[in-house]
Amino acid sequence: MKAHRLLVLGIDCGTPQIIFDRPEWKMPTLRGLMSRGTYGILKSVVPAITVPAWACMVTGKDPGELGVYGFRNRTDHTYTGLELATSRSIREPAVWDKLGSFGKKVVTVAVPPSFPPKPVNGVQVGCFLTPSAHSEYTYPSSLKTEIARACSGEYLPDCPNFRVENKDQLIRQLYDMTERRFQMLEHLIERPDWDFFMSCEIATDRLHHGFWKYFDTRHRDYIVGNAYEHVIRDYYESYDSMLGRLLARIDEGSTHIYVVSDHGAKRMDGGLAINEWLIKEGYLRLRSYPATPTPFAKLDIDWSRTKAWGEGGYYARVFLNVCGREPEGTIAVGEVESVLEELSRKLRAISRPTGEAMATAVYRPVDIYREVRNVAPDLMVYFDDLHWRAVGTVGYGAIHTFENDTGPDDANHAQDGIYIEALAGEQGRGYAEPWQLLSMADRFLAAAGVKR
Repeated sequence: MKAHRLLVLGIDCGTPQIIFDRPEWKMPTLRGLMSRGTYGILKSVVPAITVPAWACMVTGKDPGELGVYGFRNRTDHTYTGLELATSRSIREPAVWDKLGSFGKKVVTVAVPPSFPPKPVNGVQVGCFLTPSAHSEYTYPSSLKTEIARACSGEYLPDCPNFRVENKDQLIRQLYDMTERRFQMLEHLIERPDWDFFMSCEIATDRLHHGFWKYFDTRHRDYIVGNAYEHVIRDYYESYDSMLGRLLARIDEGSTHIYVVSDHGAKRMDGGLAINEWLIKEGYLRLRSYPATPTPFAKLDIDWSRTKAWGEGGYYARVFLNVCGREPEGTIAVGEVESVLEELSRKLRAISRPTGEAMATAVYRPVDIYREVRNVAPDLMVYFDDLHWRAVGTVGYGAIHTFENDTGPDDANHAQDGIYIEALAGEQGRGYAEPWQLLSMADRFLAAAGVKR
């Protein structure tokens, strides 16, 4: 009897309130998988961010074990050592590596972080971190020429800039990118020898960040009847149609199918300027306050009097300036615990501009990870259950801001993503209990007939 193939379809930022809660939207392909399968909420890791969440999913390792805490990570305990995560940042074997070691042929397309591509027992195509189609973004390198022939234009790993005011241009980029990726997927899925096939679509993440305020009636900037109100619906219906064409190319009777996301999405109410707050509370000292909003890297910081500083993003990372650890440390090792407790208490007490309490969570890596590798943040902060992002820039003169220092952005990430499991020859349980993202590596291996 022929073994089942395993097809994993990633929807970056795929969120329950769209995929599960919009029965009026025309998504027959996803609805069909749900009707014969098991589906529900997939609880992401902390932080619920593309990198490291996808890597956590396919390795079964948490961010601490991977030593990757976001797109940018400290390389050492200096004040300037930051680098972007790449495929080289992930040192644990992924599901496809383990399957390859059993002789199974694999295809991976755009699963973050997969640039530069690594050798696999099959083929690999780089993710959104790929600089351009002119980069060496495939393994083997000869696959690049094959892809160029299969697609109607050059490979688009990502939108050049999804935080833009020109929304019509962004719509064109999203559709161009998705259509070309599906041309590639339709070509690669015809390969006769694959046992495991996994892809990830990043356009959904860019779509949510670019158009959430036009869709979500609870967003502070939502306007009834706006020109872009149906952009998210139109995209999902188009995506579902492309997905249907892809699945028509496989034998669903002998293929296990999973649809998964790394995290969800929710409206963004504003930004909390973490370094402004640290200055206000006396933890971060500047020699001079900037006249205009200024990135943290360009601030004139008095490290000899600074106790803590922060990095912005969808969540905040707070670092302590510890004696003997940082070059100009000011906090004695014996005082670290009390400073962390004090900071945690004060961060949780920050309120909204209206004075209402925020539902803020403060995490310590040592408390939430099985192991802590590399240089982790001392504190990780979700402001108001991720309805408020963290802003690292200084110069607003206030801790609350409705400007994003990285460009227009309507949505933040949510802890709840989605899973759909449609196993060949089996009837699923319908809507079921939440699963943990860290359980997926074992589930994929089991579905492929391999024990972890």
